[in-house]
Amino acid sequence: MKAVHFGAGNIGRGFVGLLLHEAGYEVVFADVAETLIDQLSAAPQYTVHEVGEGARDRVVNGYRALNSARQEQEVIEEVATADLVTTAVGPNILKFVAPVIARGIAQRDAGLPALQVMACENAINATDLLRTEIEGAPEAAGQTGKAIYANTAVDRIVPNQEPGQGLDVTVETFFEWVIDRTPFGGNEPRIPGATYVDDLRPYIERKLFTVNTGHASSAYFGYQAGLAKISEAMSDPGVAGKVSAVLQETKTLLVRKHGFAPDEQEAYVQKILRRFTNEHLPDTVVRVGRAPLRKLSRHERFVGPAAELAEQGIRPVALLGAMEAALAFDDAEDPEAVELARILATSTPEAATGEITGLAPSHPLFNDIRDLIAARAGR
Repeated sequence: MKAVHFGAGNIGRGFVGLLLHEAGYEVVFADVAETLIDQLSAAPQYTVHEVGEGARDRVVNGYRALNSARQEQEVIEEVATADLVTTAVGPNILKFVAPVIARGIAQRDAGLPALQVMACENAINATDLLRTEIEGAPEAAGQTGKAIYANTAVDRIVPNQEPGQGLDVTVETFFEWVIDRTPFGGNEPRIPGATYVDDLRPYIERKLFTVNTGHASSAYFGYQAGLAKISEAMSDPGVAGKVSAVLQETKTLLVRKHGFAPDEQEAYVQKILRRFTNEHLPDTVVRVGRAPLRKLSRHERFVGPAAELAEQGIRPVALLGAMEAALAFDDAEDPEAVELARILATSTPEAATGEITGLAPSHPLFNDIRDLIAARAGR
């Protein structure tokens, strides 16, 4: 079996690539990062170092690596003969890898089984986004039936790595890879550690509105408190209390919307909070807080659940506090933080609210966020 994985970064090597390797796939990494691909091509193996309870080291070998910028045709040929294609490149990059995948599907022998495609990104229904881009490519004409697309929800904390680790990756022991089984018609790929479900959306939103919302909240509240690491932030009673309050609000939404049992969701919340306190993960508030514009967008981890609560007549006080902290994230090394500051300085509160959150002025959450922005901009 062969899997082509787009994105050879820490998540690609330390999570998706690792599980595919352990499932028996020959993994072909594709990435535009020339130095990284050269390192992978030169090294026979790398090690994934788990930290936390039950930690162990896992060795990944037998892979290959291609530069998708300089070796595009080779990548296309690998896709054409692969069993599975996965991505971990970031939702905004899917449109750039889609044409290569489309050309690979077009070159695929009609006698081969349909290519299984899964985007493993921190976004709701990312595979649908990738499919739209693939099927919109000129090469996709007439290729119906040559590929199967399945949405997934992925969860593993992979922090910035310590200098000198090379290709090795440090990760937490916990991981979750939930996959929609319905597109496979009973022939889903066998990936030990993956969980198949018939309705993925509740699990996607549970992860996004608990793990991602909580992680970003700990970063922005921690940054506001002058703390450097996520574990330090979550050791601060003030920060931890604010993060816990945020997740109680998202718990309310998830229980109401998807029918999770309250005690089940509470256990999940507590497990997530414990993960954030893992002192063996050298994650910083700056790394986790980067890209505040994306995190404050309409269907992301803050505005998404807060808007739904507001629509139900519930004012999301804790989530608004997290958004206020996100608006104050002013790391000069983060382009999105710089752009956020520009918007706040040059736009009216009403215009900035619409641009940042995508909410209409008639939305019940709009005025609350407008007031936060007006206060932040000193207006």
